[in-house]
Amino acid sequence: MRILITGYKGFIGQNMVKALSNHDLDLCDWGDDYSLYGIDRVIHLGAISDTRCQDWSALRKQNFSFSVTLMERCQKYGIPIQIASSASVYGPHNTTFCETDPVAPANLYAESKALVENYFHNMRPESPVQIFRYFNVYGPHEDHKGDQASPFHKFREQAKTGTIKIFEGSSEFRRDFIHVDQVIDVHKKFFKIQKSGIWNVGTGKTLSFEEVAHLASAEFPAKIETIPMPKDLTGYQKFTKADMRKLQATLNERLG
Repeated sequence: MRILITGYKGFIGQNMVKALSNHDLDLCDWGDDYSLYGIDRVIHLGAISDTRCQDWSALRKQNFSFSVTLMERCQKYGIPIQIASSASVYGPHNTTFCETDPVAPANLYAESKALVENYFHNMRPESPVQIFRYFNVYGPHEDHKGDQASPFHKFREQAKTGTIKIFEGSSEFRRDFIHVDQVIDVHKKFFKIQKSGIWNVGTGKTLSFEEVAHLASAEFPAKIETIPMPKDLTGYQKFTKADMRKLQATLNERLG
């Protein structure tokens, strides 16, 4: 199988390339030329992933317009495409996280992802368009993400210095954390699924940020220090927990 992977230099992209190294891969990053000639499947991971980005022109161009163009080109040539979306489209006040819930993006990054999903809803795809709403992904190759890295990565790195810094109220901030290998496993399973749609990709379980900090401090003995919440974290989700019923039903249907 020949697969085009966009965003291959990113955190999930690097892990995806490694996991699919037994396939013939074409790799594309933002601004690169790419061709769909001979491509059997597209995995579209490329995007501006900074949730604090305020450059709407760049977000619209890279996260929305490029995604739409790629979707339409895949439809033209009958190529299945998988697209990375985000649980951030649910907004900061959702408590059920079901794919049928209204979206309520609270920052520009989430808005750009919601626009891609809305475009999909108005399509009549003939070849599969599969959109995955990632919850909080963690794993290898997060180093370049800086402040946008997962708490698993940040706290582990901080623990090595002897002090882990968590925001005030972190015992109440609970997220659905999923390892990148589990995310990739979903992508691979969907290679055999011909449906189009939007699916949550999480675990359906939660951990508090404080619990994650204690896990890191147990590995590298460190004290835990509480700091104020930054004022620029608009639309911060204090709780996420994927409703996994749709994903499980789709996978069980294939296996059954």
